[in-house]
Amino acid sequence: MDALNRLFAQNRQWANSITKHDPDFFKRLSEQQKPEYLWIGCSDSRVTANQIVGLQPGEVFVHRNIANVVDPDDLNCASVIQFAVDVLKVRHILVVGHYGCGGVKAALRCERVGLADKWLRHVEKVKDIHRECLCSLPDSGAQEDRLCELNVIEQVAHVCSTETVQEAWARGQFLMIHGCIYGLKDGLLQDMKINVASAEEAPRVYASAVARYQSTAE
Repeated sequence: MDALNRLFAQNRQWANSITKHDPDFFKRLSEQQKPEYLWIGCSDSRVTANQIVGLQPGEVFVHRNIANVVDPDDLNCASVIQFAVDVLKVRHILVVGHYGCGGVKAALRCERVGLADKWLRHVEKVKDIHRECLCSLPDSGAQEDRLCELNVIEQVAHVCSTETVQEAWARGQFLMIHGCIYGLKDGLLQDMKINVASAEEAPRVYASAVARYQSTAE
């Protein structure tokens, strides 16, 4: 219970600190949420959406799972995307991977971790698609980093192909999909230059991003 009590104490300190600087903060927060961003990231405890980009509670809608996978057949992920786009009217969806991802590492090395093995088959498919590129790299560390990057690119493509996103674009709703990657060693978020604003440009942007990251492996 000591660990739990510590969390409650820290929560009270945090709430008091927020209220001291902005007495109406929680009143405003409780009345509505109007986030501009949906963050689809990894469940890794070191990769926290709001802190990384300096946003306050209520400013970013978040979905996290192991290795930031977007499976259109996953009801959880699909529901989050649909709610964010159709109800909250977010304008940007960020797929955010990170270097040093344990899920990506396990998929690359074919390491068994348990029940999550079934989930990591999504990343193994990415590995299979880009096997030639990965095999051309000099060591396992470089391969892990590159698979983290290529996994983001593939998951961005999956977001673009979802029914929710396709319908939003078809009706003229502004919505951009972005791929980013976060560095645990420096705390910096990088734009992977895969930014999609329409169904028509999605294939071209995807192909350009894949070519860019494959060419840097040569």
